[in-house]
Amino acid sequence: MHFALKEIRKIIHVAIPENSNVLYGPSHAKELVESLLPAKSWVITGAKVTPMPTPTHVLMLSLTDEMNDIYNELTNLRTDLNSSTRIYVVTMSRMWSRMRNRIYGLPRNSNINNWIPPNEISNIFEQTGFEIVHQRSAVLCPFRIPLISQLANRWLSQMPILRHFSLFNIITIRPKLRNLNRGSKVSVIVAARNEAGNIDSLISRLPSLSPDQELIFVEGGSNDSTWETIQSAVDQNSDNSKLTISAYKQTGKGKGDAVRLGFSKATGDILIILDADLSVPPEELQRFIENLKNDNCEFANGSRLVYPMEDKAMQFLNLVGNRLFGIIFSFLIGQSVRDTLCGTKAMWADDYCRLAAQREYFGDFDPFGDFDLLFGASRLGLRIRDIPVHYKERVYGSTNISRFRHGLLLIKMTVFAAKRIKFVK
Repeated sequence: MHFALKEIRKIIHVAIPENSNVLYGPSHAKELVESLLPAKSWVITGAKVTPMPTPTHVLMLSLTDEMNDIYNELTNLRTDLNSSTRIYVVTMSRMWSRMRNRIYGLPRNSNINNWIPPNEISNIFEQTGFEIVHQRSAVLCPFRIPLISQLANRWLSQMPILRHFSLFNIITIRPKLRNLNRGSKVSVIVAARNEAGNIDSLISRLPSLSPDQELIFVEGGSNDSTWETIQSAVDQNSDNSKLTISAYKQTGKGKGDAVRLGFSKATGDILIILDADLSVPPEELQRFIENLKNDNCEFANGSRLVYPMEDKAMQFLNLVGNRLFGIIFSFLIGQSVRDTLCGTKAMWADDYCRLAAQREYFGDFDPFGDFDLLFGASRLGLRIRDIPVHYKERVYGSTNISRFRHGLLLIKMTVFAAKRIKFVK
């Protein structure tokens, strides 16, 4: 396998783990696909596999080779996929097209039928019921040159201006297949520590998000009467047929651990996090649910940086930090995320199960949970969308966040994750 393909394999392997079901095309992509160690693999234009498994991933090294009618073939392909399948289209820059046959191991006289630019590829997919999740460049140096090729391909190929000279462009695409299911059950997870004064208000203000919904509290070693207040609320609402309330005591530390415990106990189709301090109004949760149900996104991320805030809702240094992290995250994951640290996030439960199953790739590096979910969602190729929310000053208790100590930890986590998802070794 050519050195350039070995380099791009490093990036693709982040998105397509071992033991995946991989549908691929054209046929000369076989060597690259087999190097990913799939459980099953078959070529798009080949004979139908019987029984036909649902591919978890689709890898295309081009759209024109072995495709006579791209529109019809993509339309037919969509019927064989499910909503979690991700398509990765790898296109070669026209600037490097003279090296195409050498890199792909094709005969020298093999001609490409037609070169399609990435923006036109995106256009064709969107016409046939797909959505572009993100794009990235890859491989600036196609030959092994000690020190230089690693510097160029791992770091420089992702830099502004320089990335336009890369050999490959990788487009991540999802099929829009979610059925509008208004009956999807919603689980609201609340991590609560020293929030006794907010519990009753949270329950009374929680809107009806689905015909059958549950509210899960995870109490994290409070110094006030938070646990007792939650237990009282559970008893008082035991006869409520439209809302089931349950409570668990956290055994680990950190909000991230509490949220993971809540998610593990949830039985809903949609999981949504609500901060117990009520800084994000519970009444605004409905917009997260609607965006998921309408298939506008697969991961709904709250953004507090759109509407005006109350005077003491967020201190100036926190505001600056949030904006900077938003810029960095958007660069790293290739999708717009303006507010990484807003506690309110929502996703489908089946997507979270896949995220949790691959958590070892990043490790247990995030005590807050926000980065764990965002980076995990990005690795799965989920469509992330910011949902603007109002941000209010807390009316009870004080924040559990240490601005400088936790800020330093967030920087360390960002650098760690960047090496695992953007600057892949």
